[in-house]
Order: sequence, then C-alpha cells, then structure tokens
Amino acid sequence: MKRILLVCLLAYGQLVFAQNATKQTDDLLPKTSGALTLGQKEFLLNGKPFLIRAGELHFPRIPREYWDHRIKLCKAMGMNTICIYLFWNFHEQNPDQFDFNGQKDVAAFVKLVQANGMYCIVRPGPYVCAEWDMGGLPWWLLKKADLKVRTLDDRYFVERSAKFLREVGKQLAPLQIQNGGNIIMVQVENEYSGFGNSSEYMEATRKNLRAAGFDKVQLMRCDWSSTFDSYKTDPEVAITLNFGAGSDVDKQFKRFQDAYPNAPLMCSEYWTGWFDHWGRPHETRSISSFIGSLKDMMDRKISFSLYMAHGGTSFGQWGGANSPPYSAMVTSYDYNAPIGEQGTTTDKFFAVRDLLKNYLNPGEQLGEIPAPIPLISIPKITFEERASLFDNLPHGKNSESIKPMEMFDQGWGRINYRTKLTESSIPRKLIITEAHDWAQVFIDGRLIGKLDRRRADSIIEIPKTRANAVLDILVEATGRVNFGEAVIDRKGITEKVEISDGSTTKELKDWTVYNFPVEYRFQSNMKFSKQKGNGPAWYRTKFTLDQTGDTYIDLSTWGKGMIWINGYNIGRFWKIGPQQTLFMPGAWLKKGENEIIILDLEGPKEAAIQGLTEPILDKIKPDASLLNRREGQNLVLENEKPVYEGSFDAAEGWKEVHFTNRANGRYFCFEALSAQGTNDNNTSIAELQLLGKDGKPISTQKWKVIYADSEEVTAANNSADKVFDNQESTFWHTQYIGGSQTAKQPHQIVIDLGGAVEISGFRYLPRSDKSKNGMVKDYRVYLNNSIFKGL
Repeated sequence: MKRILLVCLLAYGQLVFAQNATKQTDDLLPKTSGALTLGQKEFLLNGKPFLIRAGELHFPRIPREYWDHRIKLCKAMGMNTICIYLFWNFHEQNPDQFDFNGQKDVAAFVKLVQANGMYCIVRPGPYVCAEWDMGGLPWWLLKKADLKVRTLDDRYFVERSAKFLREVGKQLAPLQIQNGGNIIMVQVENEYSGFGNSSEYMEATRKNLRAAGFDKVQLMRCDWSSTFDSYKTDPEVAITLNFGAGSDVDKQFKRFQDAYPNAPLMCSEYWTGWFDHWGRPHETRSISSFIGSLKDMMDRKISFSLYMAHGGTSFGQWGGANSPPYSAMVTSYDYNAPIGEQGTTTDKFFAVRDLLKNYLNPGEQLGEIPAPIPLISIPKITFEERASLFDNLPHGKNSESIKPMEMFDQGWGRINYRTKLTESSIPRKLIITEAHDWAQVFIDGRLIGKLDRRRADSIIEIPKTRANAVLDILVEATGRVNFGEAVIDRKGITEKVEISDGSTTKELKDWTVYNFPVEYRFQSNMKFSKQKGNGPAWYRTKFTLDQTGDTYIDLSTWGKGMIWINGYNIGRFWKIGPQQTLFMPGAWLKKGENEIIILDLEGPKEAAIQGLTEPILDKIKPDASLLNRREGQNLVLENEKPVYEGSFDAAEGWKEVHFTNRANGRYFCFEALSAQGTNDNNTSIAELQLLGKDGKPISTQKWKVIYADSEEVTAANNSADKVFDNQESTFWHTQYIGGSQTAKQPHQIVIDLGGAVEISGFRYLPRSDKSKNGMVKDYRVYLNNSIFKGL
C-alpha cells in the first residue's frame, strides 16, 4: 500500500512539475548560445564536434500534463535532442484563426525541452506527413476546387502556407539557439522527393522560413537515400536521409557520400517501428534489427533521430491514411516505439539505453528514468441511454447536386445525403462516385448495404422501391490521405450518385445534406432516452471514480465510431482491429463523476465498456479476407506471351527496365521465376513503378491487386499491395511458413491498372533492409487488355 501511495505521489509531483515548468519565463530557462553549423563530415556546436542523438515526440499526441514525463524518458534513454513536427491543421483549423494555447502551446513545449537540458529540432512543414490527417495541411484548403499543394503553381496555397510559417516564427524564432534558446535546426518541408522535384518550390519554402524569423538557425531537409538528389536546395540546407530498422547503414549513405563527400551524415528519421492500419496486422520491428543499425550509426558517428522515440496517440479525428490503396491509420500511434503509448519503458527502451551509455561524451550521464504514471482498471460500465442518429438529424442544407463535405463547411466526422427515389418494381443498382471513406446505404430507414473505400466499393444493389422512398447515404471520413499525390482527399461523396435499372442510368439530384461534426458540443446536444433500438446512434453513461489514472478503454464489443470522455475526443474505433482498446489519459479523468458518449454507426454487440491496464493492439477481426487470392483461384499463363523477360543483378536500389516495344493493357502481371539466393523460394518486392510513353512513372491511384499467388498477412503485414504503397521500407513477401498458399516459385502478382495504359517499361525496387530474402533474379512481365485466365 505504501509503495502504491509513493508511486501516486511521484506521478502527481511530475504532473505539477510539468504544469509549472511550461509556465517558466525565459529568465528561468537555462541559457544556451552559439550555433549548430556544418563542419567537415560532422556537425559543430559552438565550433566543437556534436553528434545529434534525437528522439521524435509529437506534442499534440501527448496530453500536455505528460509532456515533461515523455521528455525525461527520452533523456533517460540517451537522447540529447528532441525533434518535433508542427501540424498546420492543428493550429489553424479555420482560416486566420491561429491557436497556440494550451495543448497547442508549442513554445511551452520547446521551453520545457530546454528546461530539461536538451536541444530541439523543429519541423514546421508546411507539409509533414506523420500519418496525420492530410499530412498536416488544413481541410479548408480543399474548398478551392482546383487546389494544388506543395507547388508554386497555386498562389493560394503558397500564400496561406507562408502565412502559417510566419505565425510559427512568432512562436519559435525567439527560441533559436543564437537567441539563447535551444532550437538548433529547422526543417524545410518534409520528404519532398516523395511528392515532387521542384527546386523552385523548395527554395521558396526556405526563403519563407527565413522571412518568418528563422534567420539564424541551421536549416535541413530530409528525403530517402534513393531520391534525395531528385531536386536541388541552397547549399546552406543540410541534407539528411530517412530509413528504417534493420537497414544497411553503409549502403543507405553510399550515394549521398559520393555526391557530398564532406557533408555531415544524419538519419533524420530512423524508424523504430511502423504505424498500424485498420484491418491489418499490428506492426512491429525486432529489437535486434533496430539496435543493430543504430549501433552501426554510432560506430560511424552518424547523427540520428528516432522516429518515433514515443509515438503517443492520434486523438480525435487526427489519424491519417495511405493511398494507394486507401488504408486508414488506427488511433494508437504506439508505433512499436521504445517508449510505449502510455509512457511505458519497453525492452526496446532499455536496449537503446544500454547501447547509448557506451557512446556518451566525457562527463555526460544518462538521465534518470522518471517514475511511471499510474494505471487503473475500471469495472464494467453499462450504457442505458441512447440517441438514434436519424431521430437527431441537425438542420439540413439543400443541394441540387452531390458535393463533398468540405463544400458544406465541415472538416471531419460524418455526413448524410438524403433524397427520394422513384417507384420501381425491379431491383436497381446504386452507383456512387466516390464514397470517402465508409458508407452505409438506407432506404426508408432500413440498412441496405455498406461501401468501403479500402476495397474500392462503388456499386450496391437496392431492392424495388415505392414512390418517394427515402434514400440515405451516411458517409464516415476515416482519415485524409497524408502521403503522395492523393493528399488532396475530399470527404463525403466527392462526385455523384447514379441509379441504373440495367438499361438507363440517371444521376440523382435534389439532396438534403446533414452534417455530423466531431466536436463534443455537437454530440452532447443529442436527445438521449432509455429506448432501445438498432442502427447508428449515440450512447451515453456516467461513472464515478475514487481515484484517477491512465487506462485503456475496451471497445471490443462495439462496431465503428468515435468516443468522447469528459468532453475529450479520444479517437476512432473499429471492430476489425487490430486496435481494440483506446488510451484514456488519467489526466483527463476526474475523481467523482465522469461522462462517456460513444457514437457507433453499426451498433454494439454489448453496450458496455471497461478500463484495462494493458492495451489490445494486435487483435484482428477482419470483415473480409486479407488475401488477394480467392480459394481455389489459380492464374493460368501458359498461353500468354510475356512483353518482357530478363534477370536482375543482386545490387540494391532501383532497377529500371525499358521494353523494346511499347505495350498497351489494363492488367499487369509480374512473375518472379527465381530469387538471388540459393534455395530461396520466396519473392519480395518493395516497389513497382510502370513507365508511361514519356518514360515517367504513371499514377498508381487507380491500381488494385486482383491476384497474388502468395503473401504474408498474418505473421507480418507483407501484403501484395505493398508494391505500390510508395513506402520503400515496406514490401510484398510471399508467405513465410507453409499454409494453403504455394511456397515455391514462380510467384505472381496481378494488378488492375484501372484502365488501359501504354507502357514503355517498369522500375523495380528490392527490399531495403539487411535481409536479401526473396530478392528477384529471373522474371517475366505480362500485359493484357482482358483479364488473365483463371481470374
């Protein structure tokens, strides 16, 4: 009992310190001076060699009350620097309404880093990725119909992003190390080569940062080892590379060192783990592979930033998505990082600490590990109050045609489109172009079916209808795309809805639109009662606590929706997993009465929750097969003529193939005949790009895997669609251990390109980690306008 009391007192003391520390004035902060500059093959801090050991933290993903705790954990792990992103859409949720207060007080966070004797690297974007909604870009940009982003071709984007950077400068420019603060570097944009190659845009962004007040600090940029040279930046901008656990460090930096032999080396994002997707296996990265590459960097005196040192939580609506294929991120941003989502010290944490203690400077010591923040369990709580969504419709807006939710001044949440149908004595097809991201179709209040953007669903069959039958299409936004060309990602129904009776197709008009935003105030105004029912609804209850502490809310009996506790939007849940619990910070709970509101679009199996002391992040309940091969399906290529066949060498990096003659087709098949290693029956591919008639990669936005003879989707997330997810560190890998899938070559993947395309060649990228398993040697390529036999 005394030990529990002591832990609680220590935790309370940390919270008080965190609250007081963020209120410190500049006069109370430890002063620094001088500058971080670029030396010969090393960074120089005040003229002396300095190895950056940074840990990435995202202050919006950590309750403010816990900022100090997480910073102290990073210092205890061996970090001397904290790296942070700023999310534009977090600070300017409506045009010209900037907010840097409370949870959004980035200056207070940076000062708290300095109070802990650490430096800071600031990455303000304006684009940041980070698995965050729209990569940090604000939703209201999408109200401009012809919007372009991350380019000088759209004056509106250029002006708005420059204005945001000026506001950031007001907050943080005084904290540059040259001004007595602790900010040693500021990043220009983020992984720009994954989107474009405009040196002019990057130069304009550099100038905007300087004009915003970052006129003294060292600037940097980050890219991948395969693409860092796709554009140029001012020589004053340090170039850094991003790569993941298990990478061959020497090979990652080889091309960079050939181009810049005297530049300092830094891995600006050393990926400690990876992010999770709804409906896919929980991602992990082994300690051995992670520590191995980290030790390699330390032995070579290469600076690094652990991405993430501590991931935290994408509370509320902030989780993003990848595309193609569309796949939304879960609420937890645990990331399999060294510091767990709740601030726990993991085996990976102690592995880093044990490694870095051997590389400290003379007189330098590891920070003390702060006491853990208490965890509590909460007994089962049953919900008795319910408010049907269709009985609580807000004021509707009339619209002749379908429009996305942004055009109705809505940023996030759910939107319902309603119209009336004509009488029909036969079933018809409803064609929706496009539903972003998950939709339920109702006729006269009865659920007819669902559409899921992950599967590119667009057509649903509806039964015969009476005259003036009410059609409702309820659409949930599950996260805007945060990476690549699909980042312009409007929500709701983005184009049109048509109805077809088989002979005629007609676009539906005259809609009434109902908006369901994510703010707590909106949810709290529902009319709750104890009446039971089915369908989309809010559920509300209250519970009492004798003591507070962190907990994990178990939502495994619920369907799909969002949860608010004491007014805080805790995030999205979805029964398909892998995440079944949501982290609830004890700092947001209260002794005495607490309130929970849950919006569930599908309805729970049991309207009850409980608070656990351990998270459930790895339990999948798939709503469809994760495999891209139906039972009994076998591709037949014996009568097909390949458009190209050849062999790859064993070297790493992109390999480019040009056909003798261009080929045209919709269905692309890559067949791996052998691997580089002897007795290696596997196939692995990190990325495939098809080259158009101009020799440049064609868009992958309409691609869909329709067949893969084998893929690993249980032991790891190595599904076939990884070959075009624009992530070089993820890859398709055939099934690791036996099973019903074939385990021997040849291995094939077939991609529907979404339409006929003229192809002049292709590019192939092998996996980038130290393992060579499955790297392709001999191969054939096929292209057809008709689907291959057997599919």
